[in-house]
Amino acid sequence: MRKQPVIAIAGATGLVGNEMLAVLEQLDVPCQELRLFASDQSAGEVYSFRDHEVSVEVLSESSFEGVDIALFATSASLSEKFVPLAAQAGAVAIDNSSHFRMKPEVPLVVPEVNADILSAEDKIIANPNCSTIQLVPVLNVIHRHAGLRRVVVSTYQSVSGAGKSALDELWAQTLAIFNQKDVPIEAFQHQIAFNCIPQIDVILDNGYTKEEFKIINESRKILRLPELKITATAVRVPVFHSHAESVNVETERELTPGQLAELLASEQGIEVYPNFLEYPMQLKVASTDNIHVGRIRKDDSVDHGLDMWVVADNVRKGAALNAVQIAQYLLQKFGS
Repeated sequence: MRKQPVIAIAGATGLVGNEMLAVLEQLDVPCQELRLFASDQSAGEVYSFRDHEVSVEVLSESSFEGVDIALFATSASLSEKFVPLAAQAGAVAIDNSSHFRMKPEVPLVVPEVNADILSAEDKIIANPNCSTIQLVPVLNVIHRHAGLRRVVVSTYQSVSGAGKSALDELWAQTLAIFNQKDVPIEAFQHQIAFNCIPQIDVILDNGYTKEEFKIINESRKILRLPELKITATAVRVPVFHSHAESVNVETERELTPGQLAELLASEQGIEVYPNFLEYPMQLKVASTDNIHVGRIRKDDSVDHGLDMWVVADNVRKGAALNAVQIAQYLLQKFGS
């Protein structure tokens, strides 16, 4: 891989694609040329990148000739079609969709946790679910020092996780309610304004949703703990940006709240709130890079238990930043 690569973003005009563009510029990732791809409806749109203007091109089967790194912010169906084409053209494809995540041969990576599994031969790399990305770095620290016995996660996920239409719908519903007009419902199954919906993605035969299974299975894969006892409940909340998670862990060995706070504070990319009177909130965390952890306390219902509150910007760290950090790792490790 060239140290000054040609980088492409597929799905460049969506929320995550836009954020990938911003992160590439803000982190000053080496790039000799940037190419932007999207649907024909977005073709011709112009974006600024490092004092240059880049026009959006139509995503096609021949888009990736000469590309070194292809960042995908597309649907699972589009990724299924175009990611292999990018890899066949010689690019390393880093895919944000769910399509490749659980395939055994595809690395599923959060760089702070398991970048060591990457090799120069990897052509397709999966970016995890946004809720998983902010969870596993915290669980990894706990497991290294005290051993994980059981994990219970409840998520409070912002509407931006469902895309631009969901953001528009929350705003439109809020205005409609204040103006005593009919409430439009299209992006979600139910009204989201002033409401919480305990369903993200489809509900499976066993009562779990696909989103909950993503958190469970992806966490096991990334942590390399296939038998980890973990359960999740995923909830959509009427917040524009950032996901929050209530996390309860039972450990094999004792780990005090103070010890955990110190351990997490020493990790790159994690910001800790050791004072009980201070805690991260979705409103304040939006547009930040770090994973924020507060309300760390002992769970007295078990021998070795801890509770905590974990918040991160789902579009940034939960998607775009993580993908770009994977690209950075590849360039530092394998660039020539």
